[in-house]
Amino acid sequence: MSTNIFLTGATGYIGGSVLARFLQRPDAASLNFTLLVRSPEKAAKLATLGLKAVIGSHTDAELVERLASEADVAVSTADSDYLPAIQAILRGFEKRYKTTGNAPILIQTSGTGVLADKAAGEYTYDTIYDDANSDQIATLPVTQQHRWVDVELDAADAKGYVKSYIILPSNIYGIATHNLVELGISNPRSTQLPLLIDAALDRGQAGTVGAGKNIWNDVHIDDCKQHLFDECRLDSHETTVADLYNLLYESIKTNPAGTGHGREGYYFGENGSHTLYEVGKAIADELVALGSAKSHEPTPFTREEIDKYFGADFADVALGSNSRAVAHRSRSIGWRPKYTTKDFLASVPAEFQAALKKN
Repeated sequence: MSTNIFLTGATGYIGGSVLARFLQRPDAASLNFTLLVRSPEKAAKLATLGLKAVIGSHTDAELVERLASEADVAVSTADSDYLPAIQAILRGFEKRYKTTGNAPILIQTSGTGVLADKAAGEYTYDTIYDDANSDQIATLPVTQQHRWVDVELDAADAKGYVKSYIILPSNIYGIATHNLVELGISNPRSTQLPLLIDAALDRGQAGTVGAGKNIWNDVHIDDCKQHLFDECRLDSHETTVADLYNLLYESIKTNPAGTGHGREGYYFGENGSHTLYEVGKAIADELVALGSAKSHEPTPFTREEIDKYFGADFADVALGSNSRAVAHRSRSIGWRPKYTTKDFLASVPAEFQAALKKN
């Protein structure tokens, strides 16, 4: 029996890795993907892999609604904060539910930025959010980043015409190496660490927001280096954030009653935590090793530098805040993350090489 899957964000860092992982599944031949992409060139490359790509944008509400109405499953990875796209998917799913009587599945990409405070790098906090504690998550105000989308999904799930599952990665790291990257379809790099490295190269010294005392979790994107349709073995268990999407889908299929959705359907991605000072120190050490700086210590970015390199809103949420989580629910479905904060900090030299190559 075939399953129609509508996926947004296939050309991105997360979406590309998730798609590549799904295409390695033993039942991949039964998965009929429809991929929404902006680039005709990338659509043509996806077609060479036997994948259906529709040229358009997630901002085209009418198109998104139609594609959703034709799908059994939607995997949304394009934009965690763009509510109109999610509303269009929900309208399409409501139509499909009325036609088929079956509630479609929506796997949404949010992020642990929803937990962020306003520390500005000056302090940490002891509160750790647990993805298995729905009451705790429900206390998050709708004004938090991503939250206005997440609560819309909770409400739709409660109405019964969709089953929503929200994956919330923390600071994702690692250079993706799957075939979609090799073919020039998907972005291989994350956001936070590359931006900090680019800023350090430009200013000649590593930096932090404030004192860098704030804490974030980290999670690896994808270490599966086999080709797209080869069997991927990850030490006999699923270790990366891309695998979390795959495992969640498998759990929904094989154990629907036991796989939490809606208000009980939050799945964090984390396997360790770091202060932003530690990240700045690792960047500073690499700058010295490359002969591009003399100091092993990061210094606080000025307000002018924050505006120049990141923008105030991004820096406040992603680089200066605390965001602390524990992924009990994700681990309960069999996710076994292997790579730790030590691996995250050790990834800095490779990110420097990617940055220097790009520049």
